[in-house]
Amino acid sequence: MSVVHPGYAPPSGPDRPPSRSRVRRWLLAATAAWAVLLAALAWWSARTDEPTVREQRTIGQAAPVVDDAVGRLVAALDDTAWAMTPSRVEQGCRVTPFSAGTELTRGIDVLVAEGGERDLLARVADSLPERWRAGVRVSSDGPLLRADAGEFVLVEGESASPGRVRFTVLTGCRPTDVEFAGPLPENPPESALRAALQALGRPVPERSDEVVAPCPGGAKAWTQRVAAGAGPAPLSALAPLAAGAVMIDTPEAYAYRLGSGLVVADATGDQLHLAFSTGCAD
Repeated sequence: MSVVHPGYAPPSGPDRPPSRSRVRRWLLAATAAWAVLLAALAWWSARTDEPTVREQRTIGQAAPVVDDAVGRLVAALDDTAWAMTPSRVEQGCRVTPFSAGTELTRGIDVLVAEGGERDLLARVADSLPERWRAGVRVSSDGPLLRADAGEFVLVEGESASPGRVRFTVLTGCRPTDVEFAGPLPENPPESALRAALQALGRPVPERSDEVVAPCPGGAKAWTQRVAAGAGPAPLSALAPLAAGAVMIDTPEAYAYRLGSGLVVADATGDQLHLAFSTGCAD
């Protein structure tokens, strides 16, 4: 017989633990709620946060940044012997191990007096926008300019050979959302190119490749390029056309001003190349 003392509740035995099915339901509900929260945060981040890696920006978003960077480089090089080079588009590069993409590269070649490569790179770095954080450092391969044009677009400048500096603007591999046109636009060579070809005894082609970039002030810089065949070329034959406005005069390269434009003859490769360019100067 149990005895109940006044003022005390009778013993009820140990508490019964919650059932396993009830615990399981709570765990499932908490997991589902956490998954919904993570999905909502990911959606909000994708719409509002700044990109943190280049793979988050497509090639279509990067291409205008590349064009703008080339135009700003041209503006910084207007008093030099420069010529834009054709764009290079590499398709099928790897964005991730599981997805392919596209890479865009544009460039400018500049002729300078031998030994002046580092001074040119430093001057260009000083003239670029401050937000690009451009700087020149000396590596084992020579002076190297690096800058960030935004949207993870890299700008580099380096001494390609004595008396030659090459500027490159590149996107790295990006997701593909646009297709690029194939061949470069072609137009009849400008009169300056025709005169230079004739002075060198080379045939005048019906068409020339044309490369264009937007200037910071809204105008357009452009370069017309022609391949003038293999074989030695006496570049001194261009002297009468230069009329005293010679910028570069070496056995392998010749450049001169002609009005608001400039003519560059380059015989360093397996073919003679001529270019006529107009820059961003007013």
